[in-house]
Amino acid sequence: MSVYHDCILFLLAKAYQKAHACFKKRLHDYGLTPVQSLVVIGISEADGLSAKDLGKRLLLDNATLSGVLDRLAEGGWITKGQADGDKRFLRLHLSAKAKGLVEDLVRARDEANREVLGGLRIEEQVLLKRILKDLK
Repeated sequence: MSVYHDCILFLLAKAYQKAHACFKKRLHDYGLTPVQSLVVIGISEADGLSAKDLGKRLLLDNATLSGVLDRLAEGGWITKGQADGDKRFLRLHLSAKAKGLVEDLVRARDEANREVLGGLRIEEQVLLKRILKDLK
């Protein structure tokens, strides 16, 4: 057997590919990537949050988040505004379009989670999540 079958980097990459493809398939009709949907859901949980605070919550670096926010704004999913007239901070808000679809996005995420974890017993799911959190 190849040494790759025991390599954690290879195993994590393959698991990521499977999970990402599963989620991406469910988001196809919305025209969003998994990261974009994560950002939309994150803003829905704290409308008016600053871009900086959203990045901290979602563990996204500024460069990645900036590009995602630009594409979401161009697509009519969010609006970006100044925080109390301070040009250094952006406040993020969902558009009416996004507000009407957040529940669908959450459902798509939850369905993808169930599919990816479906072959595992509940104890294994809990253990996997704990280990992945420890690795981040």
